[in-house]
Parts: sequence; C-alpha cells; structure tokens
Amino acid sequence: GCPVPPPPRSASPGAAEVRARCAQGACLVSCHRRLYDLSGFVRLHPGGEQLLRRRAGTDVSAALDGPPHRHSANARRWLEQYYVGDLEQVPPWAEPGPGWSPEQTDLCYKTVDVEKDLVDWQKPLLWQVGYLGEKYDEWVHQPVDRPIRLFHSDFLEFLSKTAWYVVFMVWTPVVLYLSWVSYTSLAQGNTRLFSSFTTEYSIPVHKYYFPFIFLIGMILWSLLEYLIHRFVFHMKPPASNYYLITLHFLLHGQHHKSPFDSSRLVFPPVPASLVIGFFYGVLRLLLPEVLGLSVFVGGLCGYVIYDMIHYYLHYGSPKKGTYLYGLKAYHVKHHFEHQKSGFGITTRFWDYPFRTLIPEESFKKED
Repeated sequence: GCPVPPPPRSASPGAAEVRARCAQGACLVSCHRRLYDLSGFVRLHPGGEQLLRRRAGTDVSAALDGPPHRHSANARRWLEQYYVGDLEQVPPWAEPGPGWSPEQTDLCYKTVDVEKDLVDWQKPLLWQVGYLGEKYDEWVHQPVDRPIRLFHSDFLEFLSKTAWYVVFMVWTPVVLYLSWVSYTSLAQGNTRLFSSFTTEYSIPVHKYYFPFIFLIGMILWSLLEYLIHRFVFHMKPPASNYYLITLHFLLHGQHHKSPFDSSRLVFPPVPASLVIGFFYGVLRLLLPEVLGLSVFVGGLCGYVIYDMIHYYLHYGSPKKGTYLYGLKAYHVKHHFEHQKSGFGITTRFWDYPFRTLIPEESFKKED
C-alpha cells in the first residue's frame, strides 16, 4: 500500500457538513460513500481548475477518468491520501455512473498504513532505500504527497534543498555576465575556428555570431537534459547494488517518490555548481576558449529555463489549451503512469526521434 496515513477520519460527514465545507472553499469529492478533501492538491492537477468550478458535489469517477486525461493506478492510490471519512448516505451526485463496475475503483478502497511501509518515514530515507533491493523500483514509482528527509545532518539536508527563486537569483547574473564577456571577447576579432590545426583555412568567428552560438548552446542543453533524464535519472539500478540504488534515489528517485515536495524540484546551487563546472571544462577542451564560453553560457541559460519550467509544471496552473498546460499534463503522466517514456521537460521534441513519446491514447477518456 501507499506509505502515507490518511487524514483523521471524521464521524460519517453528512450532506449538511459537506455543503458547509464546500461553501468555505473546500474541494470535496466522493468515491461511492468515501469522501476525499482535495483542497490542498487540486490546483496542482492539470484539470484542477475545472474540478474547482464544479466542486460542490463532484463524483470522483468523473474527476478521475474524465478530461483532460484518464488516471492511472498510481493516481488512484494517490487519492487515498486525502480520505476524510464515509458519507452517511450516498447523495445523487455520488451514485455510480453508467457502466461503472466495482473493479474500476478497487484501488480507492486500499488502506494506507505508514507502519507497514518498506521504509521508516520518521528517519532519513537516503540510507534506507538501498536495502529495498528488487522492491526499490516499484516502491520509488508509487508517489506520495509528503516531504522527504534525506540526511541525518541538518547542514547536508539544508544543502539538498532550495526554493525555486534561488536558482534564478544565483544563475541569471552569471548568464548575463558571461554573455557580456563572450560578446566583447568575440568583438576583438581574435577568435578563429580550426586555428589549432591550420592558420590558412581557419574560420573567423565574429561578434555577430554570438546569438547563434548562444542558441546552439541552448539546443545542446535541451538534448543533454533529455539524455541525462532518460539514461541517468531513469536507469534501473541493480537490485543487489546498495550504492547504485542510493545514488539513484539521491539523483532522481526522491523526486518521483515525492513529486510535489516543493523544496526538491530544482537543483540546489552548491551541487549544481560542481556539475556546471564539469561541463564548462569539457567545452574548454573541445572548443576555442571564447567559443566554448559562448556555447556554455547558452547551455547555462537553457538550464535555468528548464528548472523554472519544471517547477511551474508541478506547482503552476497554466490555462487550458496553452503550451504549458499540455506540458504539465504530459509531465504528470510521466510521473504517475509512464515513467519509462515522456522524458522531455521543456519540450517533447526529443521524445519523437528517440521514440519515447507518451501515446496520445493515454490522454483520452476511457470508454
């Protein structure tokens, strides 16, 4: 079962209590006598705004399987975290709809018991997950709505978390400064391609090329983002290797286990600086200094945009029909149902040539 205890069960809330709580702004949904309070989560869902507009008396069978997309078994388990009690009687809007069968909602009735989970949530998780072995992959892809603590040390725990705006505040000035350095260096006219091999046929790189080189850096980052997400973050560590399981959880598994932990949605600046420094060193080895710097700063800008969009896809409420709305629905599908596909964050582009696109059928309502 899901390792999160439900909210305290109320004493069979009646219709009057339900109406009163809805009038106060609560978003309550029913699943055939079982009542769930989604007030704190509904705006994070791609279809949350629609659900809010009809929150007074919503049948969860419609909310779960209706537009903008049907929901997975993980989503049904996720719902159980918000259980608040059983209704005294089933009102008309909570009656099973046409074509409903008990098998469709069996997962709604699974109990949630933190005491029976595979890890102890009262202790840091990082040093526990490696012992899960062959159970780790299934466990880490059953998301929960609760914060994660990784380390015993308060200092290390602090370094492993960050608010979204810190990434913007730290790296945007770096992008602006390095862009100015790159442009002014190219303006001196001393940068040439292939100059280390030949002077006769070397190609001058003018300052007017800087925007295009910058754009190449952003495109390269977009590809790198996809490759890292797919082949590093979504590697399946060997069940017998404690250290690889621990590393996977540290890099990305924690995010899939708790996808709405707001302090762990962007890359903290301290560890990020080590990774960014590594890629800068690689570009310095492969390209002339100023040219490598120009590509690097474009990639760094792409990274900042990536982190901001990733945070927004989890916590924002984009308007239906917009590009970001489609990305949010796509990314939620990746978290809850298609963990082995849909690796693009800022764009689906690379999912096409690598054949990891989430099928359109997955977003359609079930018959």
